[in-house]
Amino acid sequence: MQPYLFPYIGYFQLINIVEKFVLFDDVNYIKKGWINRNNLMVNGKKMLFTISLVHASQNKLINEIEIADKFEKFLKTIQINYSKAKYYKPTNELINKIISYKQNNLADFIKNSLEKLTAYIGIEIEILVSSELNKNNSLKGQDKILEICKLLKASSYFNLPGGMSLYDKNKFIEEGIELYFIKTINTPYKQFSKEFEPSLSIIDVLMHNSPERVKELLNKYELI
Repeated sequence: MQPYLFPYIGYFQLINIVEKFVLFDDVNYIKKGWINRNNLMVNGKKMLFTISLVHASQNKLINEIEIADKFEKFLKTIQINYSKAKYYKPTNELINKIISYKQNNLADFIKNSLEKLTAYIGIEIEILVSSELNKNNSLKGQDKILEICKLLKASSYFNLPGGMSLYDKNKFIEEGIELYFIKTINTPYKQFSKEFEPSLSIIDVLMHNSPERVKELLNKYELI
């Protein structure tokens, strides 16, 4: 998976179901994706937040990009909109630990954030980065995924529904690998809105739910 910033719960459902999770840090950065932005609840409505980067370009790899943001506006948005949430204190402390990370490299920053978030929730997982794997870097798309699966001796590969148009189950089966997609079952929890808004950043989930409840929500999915 590409490294996403404070992603939605489906991303963590994917992490929770696998033994090894690979971050694709050596693929091109995508503008208007989820690498440096996500959605929060602001004034009772879904709103996008974005973390500023240094000369971000789709001609650069994700691990070649630095973070420029100082997070002042981000933290202020969190405080104003979530200070009355039941789990504001522990979640805010966790966010501050994450943004105090010394490295400004985007890929490293997100890897560290995912490690901190999974530890807080109680997910035991080994997070790898694709740039450190001894693979054929000329391979693209499905062929690249299959080689990584073979390198890691994987019998199954899991992805989010967005990958359904990219990968051929029959091709994976030919290589002795099962291919699955995780579809989140949107389970309402208390939010600061009149109607439940699904697929917000994990920050919103953590603000309103204990780690134990989040672990329960991680199991609300179906395999397709």
